[in-house]
Amino acid sequence: MIQEYLRKQQDEPNDYKPVFYYLNREQDHKALAALLASHSHIRIHDQLHSQLRELMKIRHPTRPLTPEESEQKISEYVGDLPMEEFGVWVYYPWSNRVVHLVEEADFIELRTSRNRHKITTEEIAMLSKKKIGIVGLSVGQSIALTLAMERLCGELRLADFDKVELTNMNRIRTGVHNIQVSKAVLAAREIAELDPYLQVKCYLDGMTEDNLDSFFTDGGNLDIFVEECDGIDMKILSRIKAKSLGIPVIMELNDRGMVDIERFDLEPDRPLLHGFIPDLDIAGLKGLTDAEKLPIFRPMVAIDDMSPRMKFSLGEIGKTITTWPQLASSVVLGGAIVADTCRRVLLDQLKSSGRYYIDFEQLIV
Repeated sequence: MIQEYLRKQQDEPNDYKPVFYYLNREQDHKALAALLASHSHIRIHDQLHSQLRELMKIRHPTRPLTPEESEQKISEYVGDLPMEEFGVWVYYPWSNRVVHLVEEADFIELRTSRNRHKITTEEIAMLSKKKIGIVGLSVGQSIALTLAMERLCGELRLADFDKVELTNMNRIRTGVHNIQVSKAVLAAREIAELDPYLQVKCYLDGMTEDNLDSFFTDGGNLDIFVEECDGIDMKILSRIKAKSLGIPVIMELNDRGMVDIERFDLEPDRPLLHGFIPDLDIAGLKGLTDAEKLPIFRPMVAIDDMSPRMKFSLGEIGKTITTWPQLASSVVLGGAIVADTCRRVLLDQLKSSGRYYIDFEQLIV
């Protein structure tokens, strides 16, 4: 019986973009009605009134509004428009949900209201125009979600060829039903459920020589590139591209809280990875074994300065483990470090390049 059901079940598509329906448009009204009629299992979440109540609250901070005053202001704001036609209905096809939300400007005002004044209104508007690209969505998932939660950009580009395995779930926040879902799609879906107005583009083949130009420049150049990939060749190629375009590069090592910053926007002649990359034939890297890559990899990721347990673990690859370990606590810390660094770079509050450590084992003794 189970096998028969599984045969009938279709493979899950890689969709990650929500669909918007504005019911004050006749075409959208008909389309949503048809969708709901043909998919009776879709759940509808209509908490628009709660959002409007909060909107009135944050716009009148000097004193609490009475329930009557709040209702009066909501009524004035909505006007003669029927409540179901106010705002937008957002359909999430992967979770079979439709959610009623305020429109974009009101949504952003609400979503970022608890950021003020740590991030000013003017800075929020400035950040909403920024574009950030992330390659590598294991460590990168935490970074992408933190950037989205703090709304430090208006567009994210996510690149990863890999799919979620159970072994990834020691550090990737997701449910077991998402095993074998693309890591990039998984992050994009969570971002869309948090903020459907954030623009997200996924590169499901990862970053390649063929899509390098697209990733960095389509729709406008990236403002920051976050590099969290494993491949040595792509670590180097992506930096060459970023340097040629004057785009700063940020990398988080996931050990000892190390963050690496390269300000190619301010220092166009700065050597790649602070000069730790030797002169070499990029094409020749693809044929090297892990052992042959190690002398190149060592200074690039500061192996000599890694924690004792990480150094030991590297020697155990191929013996007792298959790849280097990553802990959820380090990954979440990395998300915070990179997001904070990105914000300060984008707002011109941080101008330096270099390697920095937030090592809890040294700070908390």
